[in-house]
Amino acid sequence: MISKNVTIRNASGLHLRPTGMLCNEAIKYQSSVKFKSHNNLTNAKSVLSVLGACIKCGDEIEFVCEGPDEEEALAAMVRLVESGLGE
Repeated sequence: MISKNVTIRNASGLHLRPTGMLCNEAIKYQSSVKFKSHNNLTNAKSVLSVLGACIKCGDEIEFVCEGPDEEEALAAMVRLVESGLGE
C-alpha cells in the first residue's frame, strides 16, 4: 500500500467533468484506488462516491493505492490532479 497527499486546484472542485476524468483513470488499474478526505475513505473508481465526497478547491486529499500496479496507479492519479484535471 502506498499513498500521497495532493491539493485540489480546480476552481470548482471535483464536479462532474473532472470526476469523470479521475474515475476513468482509476479504473485503468487493477489496484484499489481510493482517497481520504474529511475523515472519509472514497473509492476513486466510483463517480457517485467521488461526487458524494464534496471535494472543493483547496481541499487536500490522500490517494491510497494497493495492488499489483499501485505505483503506476498512484503516479497517474497524482499527475492527473496536479495537471488540473482538464480545466
